[in-house]
Order: sequence, then structure tokens, then C-alpha cells
Amino acid sequence: MTTLVEKGERIFEFELHDDTLVVVPVINLRESDYLKIEEAATDLFQLLDRSRYQNIVLDFYKTDFYGSTALSLFVKLWKWVRNRKGRLVCCNISEHEQEILEVAHLDLLWPICETRSEALRLVRE
Repeated sequence: MTTLVEKGERIFEFELHDDTLVVVPVINLRESDYLKIEEAATDLFQLLDRSRYQNIVLDFYKTDFYGSTALSLFVKLWKWVRNRKGRLVCCNISEHEQEILEVAHLDLLWPICETRSEALRLVRE
């Protein structure tokens, strides 16, 4: 497992599963954390651009909230995945996180699974 750390605080953890990168936010990504999120996003895209990954699973099992800055990052990740002809799938999302995706109509673009294993299976189909 790899982590991106900003000033001593972990923002994301990563796990590689074949051609899929599992991205796990480890803190609630609130708007007050926008600088941390943006810096971690820069590091994340540097990692992705040097990689062989095609798919991304966003696993929210450690969080229950994210704001618009994080949502913008997730959209950028989705666009990156599309350019690689891959898929972005979400899993383990809280009721509140689900609501945010529904309001933004992103639940229509990104499959949402209950478990990581289900999400990993879905990206391989």
C-alpha cells in the first residue's frame, strides 16, 4: 500500500490490482482541505501518468464526506480513465457521499458497488 502525505497527514492510500489502482481517501475531504487535496491530486496524476493503470476504484470505506474540490478531482480521474479506455468505479460509499453523486448526476456515469471486490470485478468486465 502506498500513501500520499501532505504535511504529515495522509490524504490517500493506494493499492494496485493488476491494471487497476484502488484509491482510498483516508480523511473526509472537506473544502477547508482544498490545498491538501490539490497538492495530493498533483502527486496522484504524476503517479498515474508514469503508470500502466487503466482503471480506478475509489474506495470510500474510511470516509463519509467529500466536498466540491474532491468531487472535481474525481471527475478528473474519470476523464483520465476514459482516455485510457478504462473504467472508474466507486465502492463503500456512505449515504451522504451517495447523495452528492446523485445530485451531481455522477451516479449515472460511475458504477457504485457495495464492496471493493465487487468493484474490482466490475472494472474487469
